[in-house]
Amino acid sequence: MSTNLNILYIGNLKNYFNLDDHKNCSIVTLENSIKATKYLQSDEKIDAIICDYNLPGNTGVFLYDWIRAQADFDNIPFILVSKEFSADIYKTAFIKRIDDFYVSSVTNPNDILNRVEFLCVHRKPISKKVATKVLVKVKEEGYKMPISKRIFDILVASSVLLVASPFLLLIILAIRLESKGKVYYISKRVGRKTFDFYKLRSMRTGSDELLKKLAAEKNQYKKEEIKSEDSTLDIPCPRCSALPEGESCSPIMYIDTHQICDYWFNIQKRESAKNNSTFVKIVDDPRITKVGKFIRNTSIDELPQLINVLKGDMSIVGNRPLPVYEAEMLTGDDLSKRFLAPPGITGLWQVELRGKGGNMSEEERMRLDNEYADQFVGDNYSFWYDIKLILRTVPALFQSDTV
Repeated sequence: MSTNLNILYIGNLKNYFNLDDHKNCSIVTLENSIKATKYLQSDEKIDAIICDYNLPGNTGVFLYDWIRAQADFDNIPFILVSKEFSADIYKTAFIKRIDDFYVSSVTNPNDILNRVEFLCVHRKPISKKVATKVLVKVKEEGYKMPISKRIFDILVASSVLLVASPFLLLIILAIRLESKGKVYYISKRVGRKTFDFYKLRSMRTGSDELLKKLAAEKNQYKKEEIKSEDSTLDIPCPRCSALPEGESCSPIMYIDTHQICDYWFNIQKRESAKNNSTFVKIVDDPRITKVGKFIRNTSIDELPQLINVLKGDMSIVGNRPLPVYEAEMLTGDDLSKRFLAPPGITGLWQVELRGKGGNMSEEERMRLDNEYADQFVGDNYSFWYDIKLILRTVPALFQSDTV
């Protein structure tokens, strides 16, 4: 491509783009959206825009909306850049039809410039009517609970609560007589959304404060720590090492006495996450009361979740809803896939875990969660598969371990 291209970059990655392989390009760098809007309103010719997502005072998406509202700029390619991958930003960029989205910490800047050159030749102006139709279509394709599953949930939850109510009153009385405190337990859990999760209390009051200490000592999912004499912060970034002295491939971060570029910091953080356990399950938990051990072994403590089912927070069968601290660690595509399925009282992972007496690796649990979630990709949901899991749950209710 021989035509000279004038690119407007809005952000703080001043040394990110290298024009040595793109002699036909020139880049104007501005720090914020205010300067960018003034520049665009001048008589300067702009062929493409590259914009950071995080800008002082607003976001790159906000600036994109303003640009697309101006008829004169409708044919200018717009590329959004984020320091770290975010599913929410990616989804927003897709819905709004932003021309492309890149993660600066893992992307070669030449790839972005190559994409700019391609878009300047082949991109067609966006029709506002088409964009509106696409936005509406995406909203309409949001998650919907299969109607057969929802009807089954309501019938089963209401029937079980009605039949079990006399027995539940006895259990509630036993919990209250053994230890002080509320007979029920409410915590925030994450399924397809965050909601209040109900259980009968099986632990002594004040148990949450002991969780961190117990997780370090008795977590069955905890992996062996990998020790190294050299701090990972001292390992040089291979991309920065290839640049002239004093230059970096991405913005520099300062941690204690160390300097590390943003790209290499995120690489090290991902490697470190692989060596840390996501899930917490305490073996022979000393916080559990005598009544609590009984209701856990028989899964009676799960009965109040039928209220969650009636409210629509959960389903009878699904992937177990996670505490917020566990859900926050499931950021990779291969991990977060489990959230495609509704949260449930029982499911594939629970049946397999109880069938093995509570012995299951973290990787196997993730695999089973994803296996169940596959049903909710496209039209693969099977009502009879749920029935089979419920039937497998019955013999697994009684066990010797409190898992």
